[in-house]
Amino acid sequence: MVQFGELLQSQFLWYALAAGILVALVSGPLGCFAVWRRMAYFGDTLAHSALLGVTLGFVLHIMPTLAVGATCCVLALLLVYLQRRQKLSVDTLLGILSHSMLALGIVTVSLFKIKVDLLSLLLGDLLAVGSRDLLLMSAAAALIAALLYFLWEKLLAFTLHEELAAVEGVPVERVRLALMLMLALLIAIAMKVVGVLLITALLIIPAASARRLSRTPEQMAAFASAIGCVAVVLGLLASILWDTPAGPSIVLAAGLLFLTIHARPSHET
Repeated sequence: MVQFGELLQSQFLWYALAAGILVALVSGPLGCFAVWRRMAYFGDTLAHSALLGVTLGFVLHIMPTLAVGATCCVLALLLVYLQRRQKLSVDTLLGILSHSMLALGIVTVSLFKIKVDLLSLLLGDLLAVGSRDLLLMSAAAALIAALLYFLWEKLLAFTLHEELAAVEGVPVERVRLALMLMLALLIAIAMKVVGVLLITALLIIPAASARRLSRTPEQMAAFASAIGCVAVVLGLLASILWDTPAGPSIVLAAGLLFLTIHARPSHET
């Protein structure tokens, strides 16, 4: 118990908690749009480009988070371009880009002889978050939150019915691009929290859990953020008590919350 009390006074633990909650707060609303628009595969595709981003960060001597964010944004722009030019379904394009970017990242690592900690990249390294990481994550989260606030009604209209939204004057292409770029930024900052393998889970599970509890889109977004924050706290606590990896522990906590919520009897008619 003394050791646990001393641990609670450690700065790195509070940095980790702040970083996890920041990601959970913005991933809640974005996860709702990912669920509504069935964009889970898009999140996986962006996550697969993280290895290339990390490699470019080492080569160009810039922070990996910045490099991953830039790589994810370029990939989102490339997807929008290909959707306009190619007569292929979105899932086909995502499959092509996902595996191509992963292969390119692996080849780039080999070419430049870069030593990458694959375990922390795949599963996250939340307890290693420093002040500079937290500052960058705060800036990205604030930008995502501001965009969500100003584009919320347009995003809802676009999600409900694209053609009708276009008729009503919503700039559909710009809104789609904004949503993809917000997801790209989220992937970049969430990589440190839960890693490449589990990013989509953190995006989808709280939103899917909140769907059962909500009557309006705004309620679902708020509940998703709250469930994500609870999962972060429980996951970090489990990581400290049982010495388990923080990222997988957070996702497991989110999964258990999902099962708990969906085990309740439904009151829908």
